[in-house]
Parts: sequence; C-alpha cells; structure tokens
Amino acid sequence: MIPGSGPTDRDGNSPLGVRAAPYRLLAEGLADRGIGSVRIDKRGLFGSRDAVVDANAVTIEDYVHDVDAWVEAIRARTGARCVWLLGHSEGGLVALASAAKVGRLCGLVLVATAGRPLGTVLKEQLHANPDNAPLLAAADHAIDELSAGRRVDAASLPPALAPLFAPPVQDYLISTFALDPAVLAADIPNPILIVQGERDLQVAAVDAERLKQAAPLATLVALPNTNHVLKSVGSDERGENLATYAAPDLPLAPGVVKCIADFVRSN
Repeated sequence: MIPGSGPTDRDGNSPLGVRAAPYRLLAEGLADRGIGSVRIDKRGLFGSRDAVVDANAVTIEDYVHDVDAWVEAIRARTGARCVWLLGHSEGGLVALASAAKVGRLCGLVLVATAGRPLGTVLKEQLHANPDNAPLLAAADHAIDELSAGRRVDAASLPPALAPLFAPPVQDYLISTFALDPAVLAADIPNPILIVQGERDLQVAAVDAERLKQAAPLATLVALPNTNHVLKSVGSDERGENLATYAAPDLPLAPGVVKCIADFVRSN
C-alpha cells in the first residue's frame, strides 16, 4: 500500500490532523479475506525516518525505486509470484509510475487517485475554497512554473502559500507535476482497479473517469457516500465529511474492502 501525499504514515494517518487509519482498516479487512498486505512508511518518515537525512529531498523516481525494493522484499519473504500495488491518492501516481519500471507486478489498485496532472488537481482544490481567493493568482503562477520544470521564489509568495511551495519540496513537486496519470495508465498491460468515492472532496469523479478512458480494460468502481479517507458520509456537508478524517473508530465505507478483495481474487 503506497501512502498519499505529505507526512502520511503506514496507517493512513498524518500529524496534520488525519487520524482515520484507512490503510490499517483496509489491511485488516483484506486479511479477514485471506489477502496479505504490506503497509509502508515513506522514505524519511516515521519508521523509515533514518533512510534519508531530509524527507523532503525526494522525487517520484525515489519512491519508484522504493516500491521496487519493497516488491523484491515481499517476494523474497513470501515466495509470491507477483505483487499488487495499491496506491491511495498521490500514492496512486507512484503506483502508476512504478508499473513501467517495476517487474513482477500482478496489477494495480488505484484508490482516490487523480486522473489529471497533480498541478491541475491542486489548482482545483485551492479554487474550491472561497477563503483562498486572495492567494489564487500567486498559487496558479507557482503551479504553472513548477509544472514547466522551473523553481519558484518562495519568499515572493504570500505567507500562507510558503509552506506549500517551500524550497525543499520544489524538486518533488516538479517531478510530480510532470506526470500525467492517464498517459501512464494507458501503457499498463496489467489489470487495473479504479476505486472512487462519490463524496471525495479531494479527488473528483472526473479523475476516475479519465483513468478509465485511458485504460478501457480497467475496472472502475464508484462507491456511494464514500469520501477520500474511505469513510461513509451521508450528505454534501463539508464539515461532516472532514470530521471523519479524525475518526479511527469509524469503519470503512461498505464496499471498499469487498471490491478490492473481489478484484484481486478474480485476477
């Protein structure tokens, strides 16, 4: 299971306020169905904090290298012929980038994964919050520059944007924004499952549909009343949705574990 963006740990939690533990709950649910899984801490973070001096000094290529190493370690430990990659959110982009370079894969499970370049998705997320209106011109310019492979002067940005585009993370952002998930998906011969929650505030249904269009043989499962951290949400009320991000005792939404387990079993 490849974690999403930022300081996301092997359980799917983050010191930035996410305590929903979606990866732990998913691993437990899959184990109940006889499917083993490995959850990882990203290079430089948590249990992997000693892997590098600076956890920000990484790129997508570094994460692809790590995925390759994990696949080899899993096969050596278990004797498995091949290994599935499950990427959540930005982890789905890492899974897509890994598929072309990592051998012995069974297939991919892309959960809440953007189907457009992440610079485009980030713009959409920023524009969705009315409070960001004074920041949008500067944010759009920074995203455009990074998407073109050029670093930006963080000191010239509004203070609220400085952490998002901090100099230590700009190389990672450049490597991320350069990739188009749909283009990557189109070249993957392995089975692909796309899982999209219909109440996801961070990744839209259009992303899942774009991935499906790029890889017509992929299976797309849209889960009703399911949000980005794979919990059930009964309305479009933003506060209710975000409250689930801090609810580890709330189970995963119905259908999450089943659709993944069924797909793995059938392939």
